[in-house]
Amino acid sequence: MWRKAVLVALLALGMGYLFHTDPELPTRVLNYISQSLSQVELSDSSEPRPPALEEAIAHAWQSLITTPARRWGRVAVGVNACVDVVVSGVGLLQALALEPGPGRDHEVLHSKEDLKEAFIHYMGKGAAAERFFSDKEVFQRIARAAAEYPGAQLYVGGNAALIGQRLASNPQLVVLLCGPVGPKLHEMLDEQIVVPPESLQETDEFHLILEYKSGEQWGSSKAPQANRFILSHDVSNGEMSTLETFVASLEEFQPDLVVLSGLHMMEGMGRDLWEERLKEAVVAISDVRNEVPIHLELASMTDRDYMNRILQEVIPIVNSIGLNEQELLFLTQAGGGPHADLASWDGIPDVGRVSDILLWILEQHGRADPESEADLTRIHFHTLAYHILATVEGHWGNQEAAVASGARVASSQACGLQTVDINKVILKAPLSFYSSFSEPRESLTVDPTRPVTVWRRGNVSFHLTPVLVCKQPLRTVGLGDAISAEGLLFSEVTHPSF
Repeated sequence: MWRKAVLVALLALGMGYLFHTDPELPTRVLNYISQSLSQVELSDSSEPRPPALEEAIAHAWQSLITTPARRWGRVAVGVNACVDVVVSGVGLLQALALEPGPGRDHEVLHSKEDLKEAFIHYMGKGAAAERFFSDKEVFQRIARAAAEYPGAQLYVGGNAALIGQRLASNPQLVVLLCGPVGPKLHEMLDEQIVVPPESLQETDEFHLILEYKSGEQWGSSKAPQANRFILSHDVSNGEMSTLETFVASLEEFQPDLVVLSGLHMMEGMGRDLWEERLKEAVVAISDVRNEVPIHLELASMTDRDYMNRILQEVIPIVNSIGLNEQELLFLTQAGGGPHADLASWDGIPDVGRVSDILLWILEQHGRADPESEADLTRIHFHTLAYHILATVEGHWGNQEAAVASGARVASSQACGLQTVDINKVILKAPLSFYSSFSEPRESLTVDPTRPVTVWRRGNVSFHLTPVLVCKQPLRTVGLGDAISAEGLLFSEVTHPSF
């Protein structure tokens, strides 16, 4: 009975505030908490029942996630593909006879010491990162140690290949994948994926995925959440060598949607190369522009000049982008946008700040203004605790289903499951937040029975849904790609230009 009394007291304190923000919300939340209280009274020795809020959200997703009226039939994806070697990060570094020490970021890795310092730096933040390893011979030795490490696993890797795999799980879709596809990767790809002969190569490109668990400790560094650190010496993907093959394949394939990724890989190849190849990439994308929607998937980068060039030259000529909280913050830092003075996120990113940056991108580098010549009208943002889909009015439909489907796959795939198991997930998203970090702003809440909160700022609509975070994630790599792919599957273009 004492547990019931404590819960009722806490409930009473919160009801007044919630009533003012949403008069119907307290009643709905009370119903779910009351169900939990009745479960507590059944028996002190009975097994714990599933949490009410998590159960409500998972159940509501099922009805929210509906098939769009206009579905994709053919999707072309390029241009980075590889084989991922997934291994325990701490275990591999110990196998390389490295000792824990202070962390330090490196834009490019030149040695095992650089690797150790960068890994510790990001492990302490619980943040994902990807770096190029400049020394081919040292990288090959590290790769051999990774492949021989107990429990190491091989997977399809590279944003394009991972997005292609996820899309190909839909039997009604035909997927074209362009990228450096070696024999091992080709063997692992879904049968529905079409690979142009020009994309096939004799050897595979390998990327090392150093994973760590939530709470894992090495020396004085402790991971606040599960994540991974990626390294490679990948010249084919680094030079985006199959970009022209990809664009040339589109005329024959005739896709309904183009998904582009791999720009981040060029960063490690040096300024001279990326400057030249970025110009060529802009020309290639411009050849496709306005004929078919283009989605750009971003990834971890460290060179502000390079990111700013992407912001200025590439983002305005695509229709949609996908990115996480690290990439969003770096984007606004590189472009001098809102909250650019923020060094890093402190825990769960503030929704108001995220909303400000998303609006800035669409207003300054997108088509929030109907008179703008930019094409960007959609941003799919994902972080551990919640996702936001920001779209310019009149261009995209089925946004509730799209953002909810991305959150659902994040919850299930992290736990290694096909569906959400509410006993294995936890709600970490804020139940109340503001639409902006500064005034004027709107106070908003998450309703567990309708878990997509919608607000508008000017010509831009925002759809937020919480994520049911996996308590003990089995694999974090590729989650962002799965989220973006799933969101695209349930999205539809409504603008008459397509």
